Amino acid sequence: MIIAGVFILGLCLGSFLNCLIYRLEIKSSPWKGRSFCPRCKNFLSWFELIPIVSFIIQKGKCRHCQQKISWQYPWVELAAAGLFVLAYLIDFNNTWLLARDWLMILFLIVIFVYDLKHELILDKIVLPAVGLALILNLILGYVWWELLIAGSVGLGFYLIQFLISKGRWVGGGDMRLGLMMGFLLGWPELMVALFLAYILGSIVGISLILFNQKGWKSRIPFAPFLTTATLITMFWGQSLVQLLGLG
Repeated sequence: MIIAGVFILGLCLGSFLNCLIYRLEIKSSPWKGRSFCPRCKNFLSWFELIPIVSFIIQKGKCRHCQQKISWQYPWVELAAAGLFVLAYLIDFNNTWLLARDWLMILFLIVIFVYDLKHELILDKIVLPAVGLALILNLILGYVWWELLIAGSVGLGFYLIQFLISKGRWVGGGDMRLGLMMGFLLGWPELMVALFLAYILGSIVGISLILFNQKGWKSRIPFAPFLTTATLITMFWGQSLVQLLGLG
């Protein structure tokens, strides 16, 4: 029953994240006004906002205009629900660790989706995540100077690339995301996450080229790989450190 409740909580928060992402796109407050269809602008009733269920019943279409609803909506809801359950199964005996992981999951999903769609990491999302990661890890007993070192490495790694390329390779959002990863993961787990991100990016990038979806000079948003690697390391970082011989 607890796992079912956690899953439902994740679905509901995933639904909110979809609303937040859209409101960020149109530069509107996610806290004000009723939810509405992005296509026809009709306000949605409560039974049109039930996570996953409404999408299935309405066959993936708006009840008013019959336009297709983006698959982003159910996938984000399911991702949030699945990750919430996973975090609970791993962290159930540590309340503060579970709270940290649940909060960071929400931030990481928004960063993932927004960068995938717009190739942009928003300061209004990543900067609060930086602060929360640092504060919550200090509460959890992390050594402050080790967190500062990891944060500095994460920030510096992308700052060097920014300076060398004069902003062509990475942007300010990547630097701030690197800082957040350092504060969240600590050292040497940060190195594991960066390693995983570039491995995942290489696999996906080469696959897209081989299937003629991208060219060699095409731009691919990188935050989805960084956030995925961060989630993996957040859950299994210590095991990966030992596996890679970094401990």
